[in-house]
Amino acid sequence: MGFCKETEKNKKDCIFVTGPIIIGAGPSGLAVAACLQENGISSLVLERSDCIASLWQQRTYDRLKLHLPRQFCELPLLNFPNTFPKYPTKQQFVSYMESYAKHFSIEPKFKQAVIKAEFDSGSGFWRVESQDFEYFSKWLIVATGENAEPVIPEIQGMGKFEGPVIHTSVYKSGSVFQNQKVLIVGCGNSGMEVSLDLCRYNASPHMVVRNSVHILPREMFGVSTFSIAMALLKWLPLRLVDKFLLLVANCTLGNTDRLGLRRPKTGPIELKNATGKTPVLDVGALSQIKSGKIKVMEGVKEITKKGAKFMDGQEREFDSIILATGYKSNVPTWLKGTDFFTKEGMPKSPFPDGWKGENGLYAVGFTKRGLLGTSSDAVNIARDISDQWRLIKGCKCTSDSHILPR
Repeated sequence: MGFCKETEKNKKDCIFVTGPIIIGAGPSGLAVAACLQENGISSLVLERSDCIASLWQQRTYDRLKLHLPRQFCELPLLNFPNTFPKYPTKQQFVSYMESYAKHFSIEPKFKQAVIKAEFDSGSGFWRVESQDFEYFSKWLIVATGENAEPVIPEIQGMGKFEGPVIHTSVYKSGSVFQNQKVLIVGCGNSGMEVSLDLCRYNASPHMVVRNSVHILPREMFGVSTFSIAMALLKWLPLRLVDKFLLLVANCTLGNTDRLGLRRPKTGPIELKNATGKTPVLDVGALSQIKSGKIKVMEGVKEITKKGAKFMDGQEREFDSIILATGYKSNVPTWLKGTDFFTKEGMPKSPFPDGWKGENGLYAVGFTKRGLLGTSSDAVNIARDISDQWRLIKGCKCTSDSHILPR
């Protein structure tokens, strides 16, 4: 990287990057940086936070474990340690990420929130502006992912509630809510697991289920449900695999409709591929719902000073409200001048074709297929850029006189 300092007072220092600029130092950013490194291409990783995998380190609850077996959550070129359990904990996954970055000598520039990124057709470079610098490169890799910002729903009366209202992104442990009546808005994996965690601290969770949801056992016949699904998909049509999963789920978990948890008409894998909506893998919450410790509520009509009114006419008081309403992409707020992404911040082309745009623009980690999709994107992007790199590597694109460390 060459460095050039502007003399005008209001101009930021500019940095020319010979390799790609990667926005985001989560699993996606690290994976593509490692694959590029393996191809002999250095990159610059910009991260708005002060650490790698900030979503995992700063926005997840303490008891979190990977929902899938570790072999489906490994990044390219480096496996989990053999000493790790089948379902690694949050802390173990973070340690794996840190080891991964160290192994591939990935040193992100932290606290570099991107304000704006735009392609300059005149120069043929991407211009990336942070609060401190302006970066320039022929390639821009968007690795901020599907879960960059928490989704905060607009619920009538939310401002009236006198107790605390938090998103699961700041929830750490049920110990803070001991003996409280807590309203959990959302019934995905986070909503289920937070409700389960609250039960361990003698809280009374009331979980709002507004839409239909697929609940599957985490394991079938002692094998992970995901492993079984992946194996069957090699031989059987997707809809037949979905029917098998639902048959086993109904036999092992029972009819969830009776608990207020209606299943969608579309099968779990087909729904995941079409919309990105992940089925809930049960780790114990369902038994607490059956016992009545976790109460299932219909949609919220209105939040009141002391609690909430529900669509079925009920009204209850609560001490706290937890929003398990998921996350969204933030790409539209800073990436300008391209129609590669939708207004929701997802690539317009679905998997497996959503990793490459025009003018050296790439996306990694937007496949709605977890870390397996991330790995696929990272390998494809590194291969594509390395093909271009070989054509131009003989050119001296930057000055050798002022070199910044990576």
